[in-house]
Amino acid sequence: MNHKMIFYLTAQIIRAVGVLLLLPVIVAAVFGEMPSLLAFAGTAAGMIVFGTLVTLKKPENKAVYAREGMAVVAIAWILMSILGALPYFLSGNIPEFADAVFETASGLTTTGSTILNDIEAMSHACLFWRAFTHFIGGMGVLMFMLMIMPQTDTRTMHLVRAESAGPTAGKLVAKMSLFVRILYCIYLTLTVAEMLLLLCGGMPFFDAITTAFSTAGTGGFSIRAGSIADYNSAYIDFIVTLFMALFSVNFTLYFLVISGRIKQALQNEELHVFLGITAVSIALITVNITKIYGSVLTALRYAGFQVLTITSTAGFATADYTEWPFFSQMILLILMFVGGCAGSTGGGLKVMRIMVLCKSAYKEIRTTLSPRSVVVVKCDGRALDKEVVHGIGYYFIVFMLIMTGSILLLALDGHDVPTTVTAVITCMNNVGPGLNEVGPSGNFAGFSAWAKLLLSVDMLLGRLEIYPLLVLMTLRKKY
Repeated sequence: MNHKMIFYLTAQIIRAVGVLLLLPVIVAAVFGEMPSLLAFAGTAAGMIVFGTLVTLKKPENKAVYAREGMAVVAIAWILMSILGALPYFLSGNIPEFADAVFETASGLTTTGSTILNDIEAMSHACLFWRAFTHFIGGMGVLMFMLMIMPQTDTRTMHLVRAESAGPTAGKLVAKMSLFVRILYCIYLTLTVAEMLLLLCGGMPFFDAITTAFSTAGTGGFSIRAGSIADYNSAYIDFIVTLFMALFSVNFTLYFLVISGRIKQALQNEELHVFLGITAVSIALITVNITKIYGSVLTALRYAGFQVLTITSTAGFATADYTEWPFFSQMILLILMFVGGCAGSTGGGLKVMRIMVLCKSAYKEIRTTLSPRSVVVVKCDGRALDKEVVHGIGYYFIVFMLIMTGSILLLALDGHDVPTTVTAVITCMNNVGPGLNEVGPSGNFAGFSAWAKLLLSVDMLLGRLEIYPLLVLMTLRKKY
């Protein structure tokens, strides 16, 4: 384990985040918010100075392998959740530090769960930072660093694999660093496109840019207490729904489209399954809630938005689905586990893993019924390696064990069953809202400080897909 290189790269990340904190400093200056300006400026200065001093001398051994990559990712995300909470706390916008850490972790992991009772009372700088944490966390902070900083391709690949969302991380061009830049350009282009379309719908500029940031990261933080419902606009609902869907798709498919391989992109099996699950869920919920809204089109509007906000794990809201029939609530609860596609900014288990798990179960049934038959698990017409299939199975087991343990621990906080269970489910899958107290019209303010920290860890485990945080436990071991 190359500890010096881990420390060096972590310091680089801290410095990069410190530079990003200068953006809310500008926002605070524009709106004349002195407490927020001092809080953000002080935090940014401290992080930049620390990162610069530490990185003045480069380690002689620059080797970065899988374990180093995972360790860097885990340490960096934990530190970002703590350091990124300082401006909230120092400015007085969030008086309790545990609450500030929860809000920051929720932003960076693009979960969108909140402890705030009065969102609109926050300063513009803090509201901007909340949304911006979604944006930088959506593609990953390391992905942002790798886009602007030169790194060796070997080092880049290990860092990207450690932070990427999904069972695999590959590349479609010769250099991984170039591939990262291409993906980030696509990410930026989609974000700007959504912002412009929201402006065309009459949304104020500050609202449009923060909403676009939150949608891009599929996070769901809104600057309005009633989320997207406050705008009461079918056009805005449609634009946000459309882009939640676009950001839930594997970004490598967009690369295939712009490189002229449209047919290959459209033939992607995971995309078909994602669209199928989404379409069926919308249809079933629309039928189930039509009596509530009195119109099929109105029911379709709200069903479509709520299904996409859950499958994309964005967490926005235009309706309180806890008031819908139990059947619709259960569909949404199941969708919390599914999430978006691998390689997207969405959370959840990912459609690819669900596909492989289902195909593996079918394979076992076929093998049991016909022991001599040869059945392989395929995706996009290609057989998957046994290591990949087994890895997905092991990941699912560890994921469910951690979720079960978290639910048992959170039960000590004394909340009702739906609140306790869905709080853990929504945090580990980076969705945002749950049921009852943590539903679309509620928040996580009622949990104790230790429970909020537990849920913050769950959010990090879900976003980093468990293994990077587990690697931290083995930093002192030698292999």
